[in-house]
Amino acid sequence: MRIRRRRFLSLAGTGVALAATAMIARAEPYPARPIRLIVGFPAGGPNDILARLMAQWLSGRLGQPVMVENRPGASGNTATQTVVDAAADGYTLLLVGPANAINPALYRNLSHNFLRDIAPVAAITREALVMLVHPSVPAKTVLEFIAYAKANPGNVRMASTGNGSAPHVSGVLFMTMTGADLTVVHYAGGGPALKSLGEGQAQVMFEPMSAAIGPIRSGTLRAFAVTTATRSDALPDVPCLGESVPGYEASAVTGIGAPANTPVEIIDRLNREINAAFADQQMRASLFDTGGAALPGSPADFGRLIAHETEKWTKVIRAVGIKAE
Repeated sequence: MRIRRRRFLSLAGTGVALAATAMIARAEPYPARPIRLIVGFPAGGPNDILARLMAQWLSGRLGQPVMVENRPGASGNTATQTVVDAAADGYTLLLVGPANAINPALYRNLSHNFLRDIAPVAAITREALVMLVHPSVPAKTVLEFIAYAKANPGNVRMASTGNGSAPHVSGVLFMTMTGADLTVVHYAGGGPALKSLGEGQAQVMFEPMSAAIGPIRSGTLRAFAVTTATRSDALPDVPCLGESVPGYEASAVTGIGAPANTPVEIIDRLNREINAAFADQQMRASLFDTGGAALPGSPADFGRLIAHETEKWTKVIRAVGIKAE
């Protein structure tokens, strides 16, 4: 009995020690070590640039390094799965982008459900796309372009940055709402697509503001419209596409997500620090340079926005039968 009692006390002591260790771990101030921010696209692209801006800001605010890791593949699904599989402790975050709202309809056999498996933390920016047209196109306005495309069915080529990409589905939405019959030509990314448009091999393209602004300012390409519901501060004289096509709206929404079940207090801390960036003049200027408008708000606000974007693009993709290649 005495041996059993000693054994019990020994086990009890171990249990108390483990419980104390767990309590200390829970009480450990966040963050206590470096944080990873996973990006689903290669370095140097718009997603990567935005991620590095926010990583630098958060590093200064949190007192720990926030390191960007590029995990390209499967239109961002590889990066998303990496975060879904990570511990829900706030040390692995995801740069959320348009692909996360498009992919659920495009890929039918994903091993994750984005809206269920990723917790929204905070939105960062909403970036307009620009309807770009080659100077050889005789139309001068959106309505004239629609008439031109209908008069030349199948002969007007639309450059796309890839099947199911934001520029692709934004163009498809334009076609379904106007009846314009455009021939879609896919390229391996924005660079080749813009080059093709600049050379006149394509006549129109829907391109994010960050990449479109250069050719517009140089006069290489013409801007017919921005795709957001309101005009862009970067191109204040360019009308919204919705002014000619009522109800049209498309944009590239970005933000930060975390694994589902990440503690609320960690999500709230990250949300506060990200929203603080929008009050900083230098950060606002840096975000503006990426072509996006700041999107302050709560985690719930971001969650509702992503759910809305997912629903919208699911309808477009299924209506025209776009499938992953």
